Amino acid sequence: METTDKSAVSRRDFIKTGSLVLGAAMIVPRHVLGRGFVAPSDKLNIAAVGVGGKGVVNLTQAYNNGSDNIVALCDVDDRQAKEMRRQFPKAAYYKDFRVMLEKEKNNIDAVMVTTPDHLHALVALPAMQLGKHVYVEKPLAHNIAEARLLTQAEVKYRVVTQMGNQGASGEGIRQVQEWYDSGLLGEVNEVHVWSDRPLWPQGLQTLTGKHAIPKELDFDLWLGPAPKRSYHPGLLPFKWRGWWEYGTGALGDMGCHIMDVPFKVLGLGYPTEAHASVSQVFFQDWEAATLPDSCPAASIIHFKYQNAKGQPVNMTWYDGGLQPTTPDEMTPSEGLPPNGMIFVGSKNKLVAEMWGSNPRLLPTSKMAETTLPAKSLARIPGAHEGHQQNWIKACKMGYEEGRKATTSPFSFAGPLTETVLMGNLAVRSYNLKVGNKYVGRKKLIWDGPNMKITNFDEANQYVSRVYNNGWKLA
Repeated sequence: METTDKSAVSRRDFIKTGSLVLGAAMIVPRHVLGRGFVAPSDKLNIAAVGVGGKGVVNLTQAYNNGSDNIVALCDVDDRQAKEMRRQFPKAAYYKDFRVMLEKEKNNIDAVMVTTPDHLHALVALPAMQLGKHVYVEKPLAHNIAEARLLTQAEVKYRVVTQMGNQGASGEGIRQVQEWYDSGLLGEVNEVHVWSDRPLWPQGLQTLTGKHAIPKELDFDLWLGPAPKRSYHPGLLPFKWRGWWEYGTGALGDMGCHIMDVPFKVLGLGYPTEAHASVSQVFFQDWEAATLPDSCPAASIIHFKYQNAKGQPVNMTWYDGGLQPTTPDEMTPSEGLPPNGMIFVGSKNKLVAEMWGSNPRLLPTSKMAETTLPAKSLARIPGAHEGHQQNWIKACKMGYEEGRKATTSPFSFAGPLTETVLMGNLAVRSYNLKVGNKYVGRKKLIWDGPNMKITNFDEANQYVSRVYNNGWKLA
């Protein structure tokens, strides 16, 4: 695979984003613009794959009380699709996204993907190949190779893209960027990021019992490229996040929300190394290993980077309820938020919540005595719905302008997802057994451009995956 420019979205683009989103005023009929271009005066025709759970949120905010059209819905589980089918009765309904894309390819402009992680790339890539703009939930893909492929596809197929890490369109990340750019923090070479996830089962030993597949569910379609398994209600809905074959664990789920802030603000690229420590999982044989491996209940991962200035940055991730040491500058009554970050600067420390929300200097008494920098970055209108609308408005501009207008295009979201999932290489190899020895408990050296661990080849099996049941990605 070719390498990708991990600095494709610059601070200049970040500053311009808001004005670009609001600046499209040209009135041109849809048919004149051709494939991949939608007139600003037109409504976008949107298809959605995965319409339960978070899919409900994405569709509702994309629809925006009728500003655009929902023309096709797809879900492997009729139970999950019930609410959106009721809300959009005129939308065509499918269980197999491949059938939907074939039958609706001349009717849709864009596709929203809100499936389990292991299907993200399988749905997004063929939609992009048809020239459809795509919105894909975080993490962008199930593994690093898929994330790289989707990043390249954005340019190859000239489509407008957005990953569903809605904090990228929020106020918090812009405040932190402005504070850092003003010099308020000084040099930042140490960052701590953490999450209280998982809020779903992880670190499981086994699931027991035999269960009938619900009549509303096409379980083979849900498995997709994953190995054939017996159905178990402990896998879906939502609980799939804790199993490696379908999800990416707490880091994959929350890293793109929380690591997004230091990744963008400090101008980080691929990590150069990672070292993990994880809670133990003791597996038992059950029905000849009909269940996949479970993600650990908790982990700590130490990353090393270089920032945009070429200076070293150490970033540590904590999940499963683990957190960094509370800074001395915080009082016992303050404490750390359940999901958040600490920037350790040479001048000041900053603590913020998820998405960079509610940033404050430490000790917090400094907030009353410090003149904070004025707002300089464009803001995205709306609250969380602003992220979906940011993408929709960009789609109507066409590729050249639209790719500069989204706040988490694949040119940025791809490398961000890769850095998150590289941490999972360290997590997954921690308990890796080669022969009769556990050999994976070591620092991994990462060659980002070539997507390779250079000092422990056994860990490279997790850079990509095997596609089963006749599925392929090309």
